[in-house]
Amino acid sequence: MKKFDLLTPIGILIGISMVAFGVISSGGVQGFLIFIDFPSMLIVLGGVFGALCVSFPIRQLRNMWRVGLQAFQSKESNVDELIEKFVQLSELARREGLLALEAEMDKVHDPFVRKGLLLAIDGVEPEVIKEMLEAEIIGIEERHSKGRSVFEKAGDYAPAWGMVGTLIGLVLMLRNLNTPSTLGPNMAIALLTTLYGSLLSNLLFQPIAAKLAVKTEQEVFMKEVVIEAVVGLQSGQNPRLLQEKLKAFIPAKKARQSLLKERASVREA
Repeated sequence: MKKFDLLTPIGILIGISMVAFGVISSGGVQGFLIFIDFPSMLIVLGGVFGALCVSFPIRQLRNMWRVGLQAFQSKESNVDELIEKFVQLSELARREGLLALEAEMDKVHDPFVRKGLLLAIDGVEPEVIKEMLEAEIIGIEERHSKGRSVFEKAGDYAPAWGMVGTLIGLVLMLRNLNTPSTLGPNMAIALLTTLYGSLLSNLLFQPIAAKLAVKTEQEVFMKEVVIEAVVGLQSGQNPRLLQEKLKAFIPAKKARQSLLKERASVREA
């Protein structure tokens, strides 16, 4: 089940707040208003969008917003629950055979887990199951990489277009050298596009790309656990041995907590 990931908007708000605090603490509210210039914003945003149109096909650009929303969502992934579920399925398969797992398929909602279990029930060799599921993981990584690449490129283009806007401002400023009183204000406005480009790159585009990469790693990790579990299940591995094998995927600190919890439950029994 997906939930709203508060860390992403909180991080963006913290970044904007720190910049605003630095500006207001030095120049007051009036000083903050100086940093708002809509033509500069249009140069950066329009330039970035135009460069993306040249770099990517329309289908990939249409998916940009849908992909970006993934950075604002979090999906619960509990390795302990996944391991416990497969241990239960393994015990059932050892008692009644792999075909008995068909009755449990209605309770499996994850398409990847479902596919792995169906392959196991159909009697596909463990090596073939592993190859098929790993091929699906490669496909997932490739799709995620394509979606993420739009934000990575936007992060590369934004500072460059900020510099382009600054150069435009400098050219216009140099045309008015005969009025020295306007040089300072015009120079300040010219530099705003560089500021906008840097902020967009380092506070929005690149961080979102990094967040999406982390989410891909987490998803691939869970699917690797599923592959090992399905292969162990299909090969008739002892449920306890399968459990110990899958526990290798749990981080050391969490594994220790899980072990202490098991020992406590044994003592209570």
